Amino acid sequence: MGSMEHPVFSLSTKPDMRPREYRHGETFIKINPSVNGLATVHDRDVLIYCISQCVAALNEGRQVNRKMKIKAYDLLVATNRQTSGRGYELLKDTLRRLQGTQIETNIKQGGQEKFSVFGLIDRADVVRETRDGRMQEIEITLSDWVFDAIENNHVLTLNRQYFQLRKPIERRLYELARKHCGKQEKWTIYLDTLAKKTGSSSSDKEFKRMISKVIRDNDDQSYIPDYTFSLTGDLLTVRPKRKQMNTFSLAPLNPDTYEEARYHAQGWDIRVLENEWRTWVADKEIQVRNPDANFIKFCKQKGPYKQEELF
Repeated sequence: MGSMEHPVFSLSTKPDMRPREYRHGETFIKINPSVNGLATVHDRDVLIYCISQCVAALNEGRQVNRKMKIKAYDLLVATNRQTSGRGYELLKDTLRRLQGTQIETNIKQGGQEKFSVFGLIDRADVVRETRDGRMQEIEITLSDWVFDAIENNHVLTLNRQYFQLRKPIERRLYELARKHCGKQEKWTIYLDTLAKKTGSSSSDKEFKRMISKVIRDNDDQSYIPDYTFSLTGDLLTVRPKRKQMNTFSLAPLNPDTYEEARYHAQGWDIRVLENEWRTWVADKEIQVRNPDANFIKFCKQKGPYKQEELF
């Protein structure tokens, strides 16, 4: 959630060597690049994937730790990246930037505010490679800051379509909408504040042009999931898509229902399944008389998760 709220990741698609500082009230964050540049919005995919693995394990009642092994191919597929030789080389670049980017901040974590200096991952090791040099298995050690967020449940689910967004600014708009708007009727923010939160280095005029184009494109194609955007002067308004709002019209589920759901859909993030189920009910305009029983039936049909289904 901290990385969704604050501009931890660079919007640049080229090596970004500029140190950056962001302040909001008493909160500050300084991001310093390594020789490989700052970690980018697209580099964040690796952290999202690792966090999802940890959440799935916790939902199964398994222990997790900062050091974890993942299959490179599964990561590339899940995050909508190319699986060619070039894709594996780009993944290595991503790991270099994630390890090298240094962050100084007093962002609260686990309910405590403290000064911290850290990288986004402590290290990454290629455990196995094919003969032509392609990574098969990677061992990633998450930083304490990232792992603390997992242990304290300071994470939010993202729509799977997030990984289909190619422009960094589109991803940042979705992240901020997910963090601040959520299920609310609307959320508003002025462009000057939005520019700071996205980490944009564009001029005010260029930033407004860029946001306006994203809004026009999204109005035409509706490719940004879950939310709509409108601009009045310099005020951006974010609203959940109509069907997304309808997904929450069903009554809250009984706490015991979640326990039974975890049994039938082992390994899945139950909150993600709940959102998927509510969206499905709204899309099909199904009249649900017993939400708890209907959700359990949905989870039974889903069954235990498979690795390729994680996203």
